[in-house]
Amino acid sequence: QVQLVESGGGLVQAGGSLRLSCAASGGTFSSYAMGWFRQAPGKERECVAAISRRGAGKYYVDSVKGRFTISRDNAKNTVYLQMNNLKSEDTAVYYCAATGGLGYGTQRAQYDYWGQGTQVTVSS
Repeated sequence: QVQLVESGGGLVQAGGSLRLSCAASGGTFSSYAMGWFRQAPGKERECVAAISRRGAGKYYVDSVKGRFTISRDNAKNTVYLQMNNLKSEDTAVYYCAATGGLGYGTQRAQYDYWGQGTQVTVSS
């Protein structure tokens, strides 16, 4: 129903910034709450940020609070993750996900659609 494509990943030095984008197509974007997940080798996929359908409700995992900002532009069918003051432990594949539930979720199983992932590597 909806396709998600992430972009903006890459290699950055510790302390630097990246902005990830997730473009949606094939569905009604405003009907989905969105999340950003990341998965490092040997670790569980974790939700780092989530945003409600209209953007008023937001969630951040404690480890990224104050450094990451999630936002969305429903007119552009796009969700963003601004990542500042990056640390080596932020290195992971980052995934965009969409859920048709009543509100955003923080668990992998709650999300219906996933992007292909984009690699973020932070060098120390």
